[in-house]
Amino acid sequence: MLLAVAGLDQKALEERTRLLASNDWAALPASDRGAFFFARKLSKTPWAIDEGDRSRLIAHFGRARALDVIWWASRCHYMTRVADGFQLPLERENVFAPTAPSSPTPGTK
Repeated sequence: MLLAVAGLDQKALEERTRLLASNDWAALPASDRGAFFFARKLSKTPWAIDEGDRSRLIAHFGRARALDVIWWASRCHYMTRVADGFQLPLERENVFAPTAPSSPTPGTK
């Protein structure tokens, strides 16, 4: 859903999803690979996150952006677990996509 919110069309979304699921991230920039490796480790073995993981993120992104990566990965994992636990369906449409401005109702400004 976040990829759709980021503005990717259906074809780009499918290509990106396939790339991420493949575990062959060699074509991606080193910073992207670092963020994905961190997110995967956080998902599978969160208790194993250590100072080395944080240091690698800081080396790629700086302190503030590394915190963004940690926060967003944590939030997304949490929301996925909540949605799965309550069996909440994802929205079928991108609710954040720009829409055409609505016409004013007759008799209103």
